[in-house]
Amino acid sequence: MAARKVLAVMLGGVALAGCDPLPKPLYTEVTPPASFRTEAGGTRVDNEGYQLDAQGYRINKRGERIGMVDVQAKTAGDASNAVAGYWISSTGSNAPGSVASPSEGAGGGPGSIMNSTLPTPATMPQQAPISPSPGNVAPPPGYR
Repeated sequence: MAARKVLAVMLGGVALAGCDPLPKPLYTEVTPPASFRTEAGGTRVDNEGYQLDAQGYRINKRGERIGMVDVQAKTAGDASNAVAGYWISSTGSNAPGSVASPSEGAGGGPGSIMNSTLPTPATMPQQAPISPSPGNVAPPPGYR
């Protein structure tokens, strides 16, 4: 009797080993379309309609790259540092520079929290006690 149970369990294990219960991902069956198309003249155009140069960058009608930013030129002479004043253990000193402060147009205008004075607990009005408070009301009938 025990041998039959062992044999049934072994056959069940062999049968389960052959089936794959997980579904097959869709990306293995369908290849995504290319992010650009090649027109008749050999010009490559991306899905947004912009022409692409040989390296794949978007270009305008004059052949100049669109959206390229020279980071070194943009940040030259900038002394701001996102972690300025924090202790950097790898260097053994505080991080140099200053934390960037918002300009007048970026959240520093009238009505912003930066220009208003927030109330302190001493300047807050005193709250009136809630009546009836739970301590002086009889419990409802049937409540123990």
